[in-house]
Amino acid sequence: MSSLSEPSRRFAIGGRSWPVQGAALLALSVILIAILELAGLPAALFLGPMVAGIVIASADGTVRVPPNLFVLSQGVIGCLMVRALPASVIGEIAKDWPIFAIGVLAVIVAANAIGLVLTRLRVLPGTTAIWGASPGAATAMIIMAEAHGADFRLVALMQYIRVVCVAIAASLVARIWANGGGSGPPPPPVEWFPVIVWVPLMQTLALAFIGAILGKLLRLPAGAMLLPMIVGVVLQNTGMIQIELPQRLLAISYAVAGWSIGLRFTRDILGHAARVFPQILASTLLLIAICGLFAVLLVMFAGVDPLTAYLATSPGGADSVAIIAASSKVDVPFVIAMQTARFLVVLMTGPSLARLIVRLVGVSDAPPPKVMDMTPARDPLDT
Repeated sequence: MSSLSEPSRRFAIGGRSWPVQGAALLALSVILIAILELAGLPAALFLGPMVAGIVIASADGTVRVPPNLFVLSQGVIGCLMVRALPASVIGEIAKDWPIFAIGVLAVIVAANAIGLVLTRLRVLPGTTAIWGASPGAATAMIIMAEAHGADFRLVALMQYIRVVCVAIAASLVARIWANGGGSGPPPPPVEWFPVIVWVPLMQTLALAFIGAILGKLLRLPAGAMLLPMIVGVVLQNTGMIQIELPQRLLAISYAVAGWSIGLRFTRDILGHAARVFPQILASTLLLIAICGLFAVLLVMFAGVDPLTAYLATSPGGADSVAIIAASSKVDVPFVIAMQTARFLVVLMTGPSLARLIVRLVGVSDAPPPKVMDMTPARDPLDT
C-alpha cells in the first residue's frame, strides 16, 4: 500500500502537488495562447487552456477547476452569445427569409448526414459524432453534448478541428479573392484595458451569474449557459440592459471552460482520438466542400456575391468568420445574420436531432470514462 493518505493521493502524483500543477497549467496555457494568437488561429483563449489541460491530464495531473467556477463561466459565455444577437439581425433575416431558410437548413442537413454516417460506421461512440458535426456554436455544443450523455471530449475535438479548418479556409479564400493571393488586412486589435461602463457591466454580471446559478439549480440541460442567453436576448432587445463584456473577463471565462474540458481527457481517450483523427479531418473537409457548393448556388440563384456567400455558408467558427468578414469587402450583415440564424437553429434542434439519430441508428451513450479514480463523483460539467 502507498504511504500517502487519501487527501495526499488526491492532490499529489509522483511528488507533484496541485499548486505546482496549477502553476504549470497556467504557464503552459499562456504559452499556447501566445503561439495560437501569433499563428492567427481562432478561439486561442479557449483552445490554449484546453490543450494545456489535456497535456497536464495526460501526464497524470490531478489539478481540477472548481465546479461552481465553471458554472459561472458558462453564464458569461451565454452573455457573449446575447451580444452577438442584436435586434438588427432579426430584421436582416426577415427581409430575405427564403434565402436564409434554404441556406441554414442545407448546411444543417449536410452536417447531420455526415454525423449520421460517422455514427453508423461506429467511428465515434454513441451520439458523439452528431454533436461534433453540428455546424456552429462549438462551445454550446460541447456543453450540451455532455449534458445529454455524449462524450464531450471527443465532441470538443471534432468541433475545434472544424473551427480551425473553417477559419484557415475562410482566411485563404478572403485573401485570394480580395488581394490575388496577397495578405489581407489584419483583424482589429484586441483592447485589453478599455474604459469600463460600470452600470452595463454590473447588469451583465448579474445576468451571467444569477442566470447561471438558476439554470444549474433548475437542472436545465446546459441551463447555466442557455438561461442567461435566453433572458439576455429579451432584455437586450427591449432596451432594458446593455451587455458589457471586457476582454479580460472573456479571457478568464474561456480559460476556465478550456481547463474544465481539457483536464478530463485521459490517455485512453487521447489514444482513441488519435485513431479516429483521419476520419474526423476528412469529414470536416468534406463538410467545408459541400458548404462551398451551397455558396455557389447562392451566387447563381440568389445573386449573392461569391465571397459573401462563402463566408455566410461556412460551417461554424462564426466569431472568426465575422472578423474575416469585417475586414473584407462583403455584405457583413448578411454574413452575420446567416451565421446567427444557423447558430439559433442548431441550439434549438441539436438535442432533438441527436435523439432522432439515436433511434435511427440504434446507438446509446455510455457514460465517458473517468479521468482518474480520484475524480469526484459529481462531474464539474454536470448540467
